[in-house]
Amino acid sequence: MESTYFETNGIHLHTIQAGPEGGRLIMLLHGFPEFWRGWIHQIEPLAAAGYYVLAPDQRGYNLSDKPQDPAAYNLDELSKDIVGLIRAAGRQKAVVVGHDWGGVVAWWLGIHYPEMLERLVILNAPHPGIMRRTLMSNPDQIRRSSYAFFFQLPWLPEAISRNNDWELMEKTLRETSRPGTFSAQDFEHYRQAWWRKGAFTAMLNWYRANARVLAESPDDLRISVPTLLLWGTQDFALGQQLAEPSIEMCEQGQLEFFEEATHWIQHEQAERVNQLIIEFIGQGNS
Repeated sequence: MESTYFETNGIHLHTIQAGPEGGRLIMLLHGFPEFWRGWIHQIEPLAAAGYYVLAPDQRGYNLSDKPQDPAAYNLDELSKDIVGLIRAAGRQKAVVVGHDWGGVVAWWLGIHYPEMLERLVILNAPHPGIMRRTLMSNPDQIRRSSYAFFFQLPWLPEAISRNNDWELMEKTLRETSRPGTFSAQDFEHYRQAWWRKGAFTAMLNWYRANARVLAESPDDLRISVPTLLLWGTQDFALGQQLAEPSIEMCEQGQLEFFEEATHWIQHEQAERVNQLIIEFIGQGNS
């Protein structure tokens, strides 16, 4: 794995790259509160399968640029980052794999930039239109999303989260994952990323900038790109009822449930996730 920077959409994104540069491009988009390391179990297996893998720290995270304006984190800008990254890598298209917020960016790319995508793989992230509709009608999902409403407040979420060297953040990750999912070394890497100047506010600005964008997104936003949706049914934040309506938004959709997995599916069931991704990508033209 090699660390490098790319200029895209007026900012610089730090990325980890692996695999043959002549291979088909796979872009791995992490979610909150991770960074490129959220794909630590996928990068090398995908590279070994012959793919050129780019795993960026998305804007605001870890070593990538951190614009101060909260509006700089809206989904349109986040998507343009990835479009620019694909082009900076010298490609016309990519397979995009996204988890959590990275999955939301992947959906947005599928809606607005289908010509840039070979295939989509999304892990535990609902289609934006389905999320909007569910938050308007489902009390269980409203309860599950209460933390996101809390993140709308200024400065207080940052202060509480960083207290006692990110004790609450580590506790939350441990309690929402299967035992042993995250190691002490993982948390050391995460704390280092969270402590970077301006990083945690930038990470929360993803929630702040997109609350209205997601709320106003229409339901009829069909996805024409072949899409694989992987869903851990024990997800603490996103109910299983979001999965099937999301894949129904896809003209060519495939849904796989992981009955024993939580939100952190790519860590907990890495071998099966990797196998499904490689099989699904292999169905496309090389």
